[in-house]
Amino acid sequence: MPEVKTAGAQAAGGQVLSVSNLEAWYGESHILHGINFDVSAGEVVTLLGRNGAGKTTTLKSVMGIIGKRSGSIVFDGKNIARATSDQIARMGVAFCPEERGIFASLDVRENLLLPPVVRAGGLTLDQIFDLFPNLKERLNSQGTKLSGGEQQMLAIARILRTGARFLMLDEPTEGLAPVIIQQIGHTIARLKKEGFTILLVEQNFRFASTVADRYYIVEHGKVIDGFANSELSANMDKLHTYLGV
Repeated sequence: MPEVKTAGAQAAGGQVLSVSNLEAWYGESHILHGINFDVSAGEVVTLLGRNGAGKTTTLKSVMGIIGKRSGSIVFDGKNIARATSDQIARMGVAFCPEERGIFASLDVRENLLLPPVVRAGGLTLDQIFDLFPNLKERLNSQGTKLSGGEQQMLAIARILRTGARFLMLDEPTEGLAPVIIQQIGHTIARLKKEGFTILLVEQNFRFASTVADRYYIVEHGKVIDGFANSELSANMDKLHTYLGV
């Protein structure tokens, strides 16, 4: 199937991320084979695909935390393909990994305060507690004694402090109860309303359909299709085939 690059959305603002011909390797394993996609300011864009398709590797490549990559990654008008992860973070990009990375030896407050503020405009603790009231109640609890949903809230909350405005969230609903998934969805919608731009990796397209503006389908390290949320119904048959659901 030929690779597809869809046009950038115009609803929210100018293009903030443009990825072209992105290739990436883990050692000798060639994972990405010329990924192309773009994200406009204020959008929620979702990468959909089966396990092993290259979605997480794409996020790590944008963040500069994969050993070898090539191609063009233009963020806010600058090609960051050769930038280091700390340089990319200082530009306002943050990555929330699927494994969450909560430190067992630290309590919730310490986990929250651990990442440095890299840009002005990060959320205050009061703003974070307004988004995630559970965290305020558990401030003195060890991070790994939180429920899975609370750990996910903490992982997202940490990056909101840093001043990043472009958030990359890797499988934020994985393994969570439906009521927590709904809460994560409300949080993403609120962050979008407040001007954040979000690149989301998901396998749960039912959840993604409640928050995303656009979708890209990733298969075997390439983007093979893309469409807007308004076109979701018309693409459901294809989506079932792509995702095997």
